[in-house]
Amino acid sequence: MATAKLQKMEKIWKGQDVHTKVRILKSIIFPTATYGCEAWTINKTDSKRITAFELKCYRKILRISWTEKIRNEEVLIKIGIKTPILLQSIKKLKLTYFGHIKRHQTLEKHILEAKMKGKRGKGRPTRRWENDIEEWLETSTSQAGRLTSDRETFRRRVQEATSETDEPTERERERVEV
Repeated sequence: MATAKLQKMEKIWKGQDVHTKVRILKSIIFPTATYGCEAWTINKTDSKRITAFELKCYRKILRISWTEKIRNEEVLIKIGIKTPILLQSIKKLKLTYFGHIKRHQTLEKHILEAKMKGKRGKGRPTRRWENDIEEWLETSTSQAGRLTSDRETFRRRVQEATSETDEPTERERERVEV
């Protein structure tokens, strides 16, 4: 759906101001692409696809053809960011939702904390929703749940887990422009 919306906005992408196009992209296309992302289980393949979609959008804004040999790093610098931000925003939304679930007595909390009776099936266990939380916060789900009771501490941990978005330096911008 987000790709279709990106294609429909062809006239806007032909404009000159990159800053305005990035703001439109972040306010219209990215929310469409990430709708319901709080419930996703993200594995390595999914994270690569999310990053590829984001870079595809940036290339569309900059009007860079897929046949041109321009590296992803150069595209990000031309846009004005250091690392892709879509995956980081998904992480932040998911961690914030986790904190919300753990602080309130809701059906979601009971489902999240429930244990199934019986034996599990053969083979490798599938990646669960909680695995993302454990990986990103670098702690167990139960300890992360205790962290949520103190909102300020939890917000700080979420910020640390998702703080890979830095603006490029002036030197990096000059290197691309030359």
